[in-house]
Amino acid sequence: MIFSERLKKEREKRGWSQADLAEKIHVSRQSVSKWETGKNYPSIEVIIDLSDLFGITIDEMLRSDGELKEKVIRDSKKLAYPKWKAFFDSVFLLGVFLLVAKLIIIGLNSFAGLDIVIPEGLPKILSNFLPLTLMVIGGIGADQLKTKYTD
Repeated sequence: MIFSERLKKEREKRGWSQADLAEKIHVSRQSVSKWETGKNYPSIEVIIDLSDLFGITIDEMLRSDGELKEKVIRDSKKLAYPKWKAFFDSVFLLGVFLLVAKLIIIGLNSFAGLDIVIPEGLPKILSNFLPLTLMVIGGIGADQLKTKYTD
């Protein structure tokens, strides 16, 4: 039995309308209608709520519908992706910021006759290659996430 049929059967077995069920799980009646007609699927959080409400296992709800199972898998991958993407994007942008800052300092020293000094305690190799290293790490990390989490 596919998810939409199972949902409707469990709801009707309890004598609930779509509006009753929607109220119990805090969604709109239209959402319940779309789930029951197979036009849409609920999120994993809602599936958990439905499982608890109906007293059936999540496994029973998911395994009967291959398309829903695939949606849950895709959703779970998307949940992890933004956190790491934000991290690698931040690393990349930090590298860009440091590179631009260094280029501005070099430009001001050369063309404006200023004498801005990069702190002496900072090893030259670090100040020269840190921005590039951060940009490479951020770019590679984001690319690995893209290949891992996209369909």
